[in-house]
Amino acid sequence: MKKVEREQLAERMEAENPWWKSPGVLPLYLKDLKPRAYLELFFPLAENRSVRRAVVLMGPRRVGKTVMIHHTIERLIKSGYPPAQIAYFSVDHPLYNGLSLEEFIKLYSESNGLNVSTTPTYIFFDEIQYLKNWEIHLKKIVDDYPNIKAIASGSAAAALKLKSTESGAGRFTDFLLPPLTFYEYLALLEDLDLIDFEIDENEIIPFYKSKDIVSLNQKFTDYINFGGYPEVLFSQEIRNDPARFLKSDIIDKVLLRDLPSLYGIQDIQELNSLFTALAYNTANEISLEQLSKNSGVAKNTIKKYIEYLEAAFLIKIIHRIDRSGRRFRRASSFKVYLTNPSIRAALFSPVTEHEAVFGHLVETAVFSQWFSNDDVTLNYARWDNGEVDMVHISRSGEISWGVEVKWTDSYVNNLSKLNNVINFCLDNNLPSICITTKTERKIVTHKNTEIIFVPASEYCFSVGYNGIQSRHQKKLADENREDNNS
Repeated sequence: MKKVEREQLAERMEAENPWWKSPGVLPLYLKDLKPRAYLELFFPLAENRSVRRAVVLMGPRRVGKTVMIHHTIERLIKSGYPPAQIAYFSVDHPLYNGLSLEEFIKLYSESNGLNVSTTPTYIFFDEIQYLKNWEIHLKKIVDDYPNIKAIASGSAAAALKLKSTESGAGRFTDFLLPPLTFYEYLALLEDLDLIDFEIDENEIIPFYKSKDIVSLNQKFTDYINFGGYPEVLFSQEIRNDPARFLKSDIIDKVLLRDLPSLYGIQDIQELNSLFTALAYNTANEISLEQLSKNSGVAKNTIKKYIEYLEAAFLIKIIHRIDRSGRRFRRASSFKVYLTNPSIRAALFSPVTEHEAVFGHLVETAVFSQWFSNDDVTLNYARWDNGEVDMVHISRSGEISWGVEVKWTDSYVNNLSKLNNVINFCLDNNLPSICITTKTERKIVTHKNTEIIFVPASEYCFSVGYNGIQSRHQKKLADENREDNNS
């Protein structure tokens, strides 16, 4: 059998890197795609050559990792960096099958006549999870090529992170790119004029107000059904049939291609059935026993499938605590959330804000705004006669805040319906709790507990926006600390 000629590989590399010959030339699709807000956080990590570390950009399919890489390349070129010293490779392309990272580098060096041992270069490896033992290869690049700044990306987020942590300690910097937050969704649609950015300085947590809550909720409904992926916003063809795009290009490829090839899963139909059941029950409490009984699949197998689905960033499992904030030693139940509510619309059908299931999708949307924040570990509390949807436990082990997600205004004037939630606050010395609503915004005190009512759409926007801003501030603080130390 004939091997792929080196000339063909070189031609493919030149096609992937048009800026080598024409500095202003980038892939045409970039012209219509605006950068995500996360680019402002990712670019400094990718650009920084002072620290010898590779950057591992991870996240689910179609959230814009490849686009972010090309926007990074565009910024590097515009800042004056020599285009020939920037290389991009899509590792999963069939022509590259079997190539090691060092072979990529050798071919690149030969094509451009560069000595990468002495010439500072940026090299981007896209979809690196398709290279066996990629973490060993990448670690070797960091160690052996001090003039190469390596940036890798991949879609199997949890698996990448595990290997990155195990093998890349001190050599890799992880960066998680989640599905679109509601803030980014509005920003890309240029609808930020719906938000009043003036906030009360006395508020501990800045919840931004809408100028028109009805219009904001309409956008929020669209976001829940179709808003997790940038391409849906900018492609007319995809907007006409977003469910087809999400189903065939995200879900099916993950279940039928990515996971089987990465983990050797044999029964794809069984996995697909389980995922469909989990997606249908997003924001609900389920148990391995229930899933095993309903599907006829062994609990250990289901547990393994769930780990795979989390690795592909399709679902997130949230663990239960009791009324006093303690975890169960033998947890038999847990909550499952889609990482983005629009996945459910792709599998089944879009929903209106008046349908009963919409409340579960609102809760899913609230959780999805937090998923990219590694510093926040969320649980839910449930006991015999009560529940709190979202509970944060501090590193010291104390409950620091909680949120009860509602899609109704009925609780604002009927506080007795919240007695179980208030008692939970009193038991755990929580001075306040947030309750989401549909349209009402109000702060009241009941049984010495401050109840902050805020519309769910405003809450989701605020979490997404504040998350970006806090990471900006942390980055600036880290830079100032480095400057002072130097």
